[in-house]
Amino acid sequence: MRGVAGSAPAMVVGRLAAATSRIRVGAGGVLLPNHPPIVVAEQFGTPAAFHPGRIDLGLGRALGGPRAAADAVRSDRERAAKSFAEQVKELLGYFAGEGSVRAVPAIGNTPELWVLGSSVAGARVAGGLGLPYAFAHHLNARDAFEALLAYREITVRPTLLSVAVIAADTDERAQWLAGPERLKIFSRHHGRRILLPDPETAAAHPYTDADRAELEARCGHLVVGSPPTVRERLQGLVDRTGPHELMITTPGYDHADRRRSYELVADVVDRLRPAHRD
Repeated sequence: MRGVAGSAPAMVVGRLAAATSRIRVGAGGVLLPNHPPIVVAEQFGTPAAFHPGRIDLGLGRALGGPRAAADAVRSDRERAAKSFAEQVKELLGYFAGEGSVRAVPAIGNTPELWVLGSSVAGARVAGGLGLPYAFAHHLNARDAFEALLAYREITVRPTLLSVAVIAADTDERAQWLAGPERLKIFSRHHGRRILLPDPETAAAHPYTDADRAELEARCGHLVVGSPPTVRERLQGLVDRTGPHELMITTPGYDHADRRRSYELVADVVDRLRPAHRD
């Protein structure tokens, strides 16, 4: 995917876990239809053995990119041979040591498994599997409430909401820093996939009034602003959707600005009221 760097999640997880001692490290996510479950069990059972209790594994079911790229990883026939739920159950079986084929590093070394999704249907699949569920609000804000409600109607396992936040010391600075992500979203919806531009390029883009109205509609999922503004928006999301945990992504151009955003959001999140769940 243009603008998205691919990697080998299991290797990155192992390297980060080896360089730390306390934090949890996970991959979100491994798109299970693209990989044989036995390989995923070996790849994540191994770091779970080296770092007990610190490895998380998020499982998704999307292609994750152009079909040609997915086909290069695994054929369509193999991807569709079993349903996502069946593939997850097969993976769980390897961690439990069930069946005639044994993924030795995985047996007894089970990472914490999460199902990732951005739809109501995906929430129901996660609930049926009895696994914690992470909803991608940064991809589909519209269905967040309905999806998490549907999940909680099936199980009381933990839920997570992934939110795109760009914070800065002032609202004006945050809006300026959000310009690159807005231009990237706008370009993608007009058939032009671009790398994330710098804020100056984004600010100079010749938007029409119609373009700006479209941006307002398409970028409503972005939480942008100073700490008081971000706190108000995040508290509203927590109150409405009731997640146990927030995962924050900051799609900013400059590393220093991203780091400052995370520092501000960390302070804001510490002061949020917990969700009330029926």
